[in-house]
Amino acid sequence: MSWNLAELTYAQVKQRPYEVAVLPLGATEPHNLHLPYGTDIFEGTVIGQQICTAATACGARVVLLPTIPFGTETNLRQFPLAINLNPSTLSLVIQDIVASLDQSGIRKVVLLNSHGGNDLKPVLRELYGRVRSQVFLCNWYQMIGDQYDQIFTHRDDHAGEMETSFALAYFPHLVGRSIDGQLNADRGEKAPFRLQALREGWVTVTRPWHLLTTNSGAGYPHEATAEKGKQLMQLIVDRLSEFLVELSEATVDEPFPF
Repeated sequence: MSWNLAELTYAQVKQRPYEVAVLPLGATEPHNLHLPYGTDIFEGTVIGQQICTAATACGARVVLLPTIPFGTETNLRQFPLAINLNPSTLSLVIQDIVASLDQSGIRKVVLLNSHGGNDLKPVLRELYGRVRSQVFLCNWYQMIGDQYDQIFTHRDDHAGEMETSFALAYFPHLVGRSIDGQLNADRGEKAPFRLQALREGWVTVTRPWHLLTTNSGAGYPHEATAEKGKQLMQLIVDRLSEFLVELSEATVDEPFPF
């Protein structure tokens, strides 16, 4: 695998100049009662592997970095072992990684984010003009909206139908089940906001997850299937691998990416 940095030797890296680096970002947190704490890590890693495989097959010079396993968990702190990096800390980690890539001559960096708590757009603004590398952000769960209802029945906020389908397809051995084979999960119901402006989305607030949910799940998981997870992956790969190929071939000049 010429694109997987963690498995490459220096001899291999010296022979292959890379154009694009993909950095997956995950989190370590509970996902209802049935999905592992590393769900966001596994999602980012598997998606990164799939899109880099497809893009490399089409000639892209892309390298996949190891997934960052921790993210911002300030609103899940009441749950045990939700490992938090404050937004400012996470920003500094990403900035240091991008600076290292810039030093290595990689001018195109894609942040592949798998955790909704990671608010990364400010990091792009912080980096702009300070490094030569162009940094792109993809929250992959936001890029499927136009096709979501073609695959899934229930909207997914956290550990619902979408994420459970993904887990059943790509790490099924880590999905918790009861003795009768059913998912060991509650219904993922969320407490409603008291205020209309919050219910309508006119105003936003950080949601304390221990008050919003029963067992950290926010989305109905019980109609998830592995086939739905595979359909989701194919959609992501089709869209992101093409982007990586185009990005790999693009010339970074003064007006880039315009």
